[in-house]
Amino acid sequence: MRQTSTVRVFSLLVLGVVTAVATSGCFFKRGARGDYALAPEARPLEVPPDLNLPNTSGATAIPALASATKPAAPAAAAPASTNGFTVSGSRDDVFGKVGEALAGIEGLTIASRAQLLGSYDVAYEGSNFLVRVVATDAGAYVSAVDPRGMPATDAAATKLVAALKGKLGG
Repeated sequence: MRQTSTVRVFSLLVLGVVTAVATSGCFFKRGARGDYALAPEARPLEVPPDLNLPNTSGATAIPALASATKPAAPAAAAPASTNGFTVSGSRDDVFGKVGEALAGIEGLTIASRAQLLGSYDVAYEGSNFLVRVVATDAGAYVSAVDPRGMPATDAAATKLVAALKGKLGG
């Protein structure tokens, strides 16, 4: 009788352990763990499909700068422009001639010159602006440009362009 009660106690104990393991679920699901059970830094990054690649259709459009565009040569029949004129010759030759002409104008100060950019930074009669030389089909276009890159139309710039035109024969 002792032996049957020992078997009965042992079988009840085994049945209890099996029941506890079966109801806890961790023994049977060990191989089927999802990514949610991983540490946060080990989980794969999930990105919604519409956010996977950015829309770059308009990202490569580069706007044209006022200093990079070539001004059109003024029409031959049109009256002379007050902010620029065309001189025959290469841009570098005309740039040198403009420098000589600017040096001969009384009251004008050349703050800096940039041959690569084709511009002189000048101060004349209380105004600061650029004198720019740009290559065109007809030669080189000499003009006065304000700090915003727009044509300078104040009195000092107009007077200087007229003096340069007279000296260079544009």
